[in-house]
Amino acid sequence: MRKLVHYIATTLDGFIAGPDGGDPTGPNGFWPITEDYIEHLVAEYPETLPVQARQALSVTAEGTHFDTVLEGRRSYEIGLAAGITDAYPHLRHLVFSRTLAESPDSAVELVADDPVPTVRELKQQEGKDIWLLGGAEFAGSLYAEIDTLILKVGPLTIGDGIPLFSRKAAFDPRTWTLADHTALKSGAVFLTYTRVGS
Repeated sequence: MRKLVHYIATTLDGFIAGPDGGDPTGPNGFWPITEDYIEHLVAEYPETLPVQARQALSVTAEGTHFDTVLEGRRSYEIGLAAGITDAYPHLRHLVFSRTLAESPDSAVELVADDPVPTVRELKQQEGKDIWLLGGAEFAGSLYAEIDTLILKVGPLTIGDGIPLFSRKAAFDPRTWTLADHTALKSGAVFLTYTRVGS
């Protein structure tokens, strides 16, 4: 069965974005983009690079982890504000929104329903794992469905911002097993956890 994987960058103090919710890797972002960080993404997670990065880095690899990406409206709108209607044309791209009336891109599927039944249905289908991209509220709504966490932990703190899961997520303690880890010389650490009992 396919797994729902929350693959996300986080600071040491648990934030995925600054207080304004903007892209931490964008032109005004705070995320440290080092050479070894990019090399690791290209080698291990090429499918998670947005189309502009794939083009700039001449990445054509299909990737081995994901064939589907799920995104909440707020995260999707960060790309829209930059003029990008589909940052992941190489993946099946679903955006969950109750406010967007129609998709700005024919390849992006809009889903207005509760994401939980959709995710459960996707898990039963054939294919690679499902990438939960974010943001915090969307991830919080799918908290109980997440099978694997892949945290790209940056060597920085920011003090305040958007947390890994929205404060609206239900209190539901979960135990995770460290399945893999990679530490880069630049200080970033990739941590893969699988949910105990999944």
